[in-house]
Amino acid sequence: MSAAGLLRSTDQRRLMSAPVPLRIAIVGYGTAGQALAILLGRGGHHVDVFEQSSELRAVGAGFLLQPIGMAALGQTGLLDEVLNCGARIERLFGTNAAGRVVMDMRYDDYRPDCFGLGLCRGTLFRILENARPESVRVHCGARIVGMHDRTLRDVQQIEHGPFDLIVAADGANSVMRALATSTARDSVYPWGAVWCLLPADGWLWPDSLQQRYAGAREMIGVLPVGAHPDHEADRRWLTFFYSLPGDEVARFDEAALARLRARVAALWPELKFLTDALQTSDQLNRARYRDVVLRRPFRDRLVVVGDAAHGMSPQLGQGVNLAMLDALALANAIASEKDIETALRDYARQRASHVAVYQHLSRWLTPLFQSEHDFLARCRDLAFAPLSRLPLLHGQMLKVLTGGKSGWLN
Repeated sequence: MSAAGLLRSTDQRRLMSAPVPLRIAIVGYGTAGQALAILLGRGGHHVDVFEQSSELRAVGAGFLLQPIGMAALGQTGLLDEVLNCGARIERLFGTNAAGRVVMDMRYDDYRPDCFGLGLCRGTLFRILENARPESVRVHCGARIVGMHDRTLRDVQQIEHGPFDLIVAADGANSVMRALATSTARDSVYPWGAVWCLLPADGWLWPDSLQQRYAGAREMIGVLPVGAHPDHEADRRWLTFFYSLPGDEVARFDEAALARLRARVAALWPELKFLTDALQTSDQLNRARYRDVVLRRPFRDRLVVVGDAAHGMSPQLGQGVNLAMLDALALANAIASEKDIETALRDYARQRASHVAVYQHLSRWLTPLFQSEHDFLARCRDLAFAPLSRLPLLHGQMLKVLTGGKSGWLN
């Protein structure tokens, strides 16, 4: 089933309540875990969430919620609240160091009134957390390290369960993934990024994701993300990110910050007034990414969702969108099938093609923007924009961007 088909079928059935409530454990409380907890709790199941952090909080940079992600979020009834907090994004625009346009994609070229939504991860976390049904229990500081016979074991050797179903939603660095199935691929990308939130005061492009490239070795990006839950409601924010080789991300220090500020001044003078406010390296967060491919996302009564199932480069910006669709597909399959085994097979079938397309495209595109391959960067700078203007390719690229590419032929 395509992503669009999943949304249509879910809208028709409205996630029926369970004829027999299940006892379900969710390991991890990121976007996939939160959304699934809401959907399963509303469906009448008994849900226990195990989160290794000692407090409930969001982790990660601001992100771009695509139309497919917004449609999935709409199934929770929370879309209007999210729209009120985010920044409407009309355009993705990027140039190289010489000012040559490399990327210029407008959502309304795909269909009228189509747009993306820049959002703080903390904002989405807070909205989803406030919608958590009272029947969903969250156990903080519970780091799960093992499983036996449908029972979970935490790092303190305390056992939890047994459960009818266990969901691994513990992110790209998942501990649970190895228990669920064998992996076809699990590697750390050689490049990462540092990022932070900056105030949007005086920013000239409040409705677009702007990027600057210096070959494939440097990529600077600024994404408007709207309001932040921990600051005044009328203040608006940007997510700033700067790509670096992985070893440089790990040792990012004051000297590295000085180099970053100098490169921003050289490559993007209009951004300098914001990055000059960064005084210490601790103001920037570090991010690394994994490339994860599973042979199948379940085994017995354990199923994997979100980044734990398909971690990938953020080049296409689809992580949160895929997580929302995973949660919706799994909740829908559980509500529709009489037995868990059939539901898990149905979930895997629904998500296989859509996830595979984005995994492959992300892997292929990443060296064009984050690598040491100068030749690829020159080819990108010469060809990417002209090719993207060809009618057939333009439509397909926009379909990829909006999250609706469900297979190679559709």
